[in-house]
Amino acid sequence: MIAKESRQAVALERFAQANPQLLEEIAGLSAHEQQQQIQWAFEDQADEQGVQPWELALQLIVESPEELREMRLEVHREVAEALGLSWQEYCEFNEIEDAAP
Repeated sequence: MIAKESRQAVALERFAQANPQLLEEIAGLSAHEQQQQIQWAFEDQADEQGVQPWELALQLIVESPEELREMRLEVHREVAEALGLSWQEYCEFNEIEDAAP
């Protein structure tokens, strides 16, 4: 499993490598501008898929459906904690089923 602090960077790298046309289009830009363009294209792709960018990032870095489920639940637990909600309240509010605390 990829370390939490590295997930976004790895996902963006995988996204960029999977989109050679994008890399070709931005080749003449500075490194900073290239990163911005990749980030924006990544966010657009998430929007087109109807998911949040964090979820697209997870989809790009996981190795199995089980790992994706585990990582999604991890993010949801962090959000529940940040909001000060119990796990049960959060799951009910967000219609998350079969989720153990």
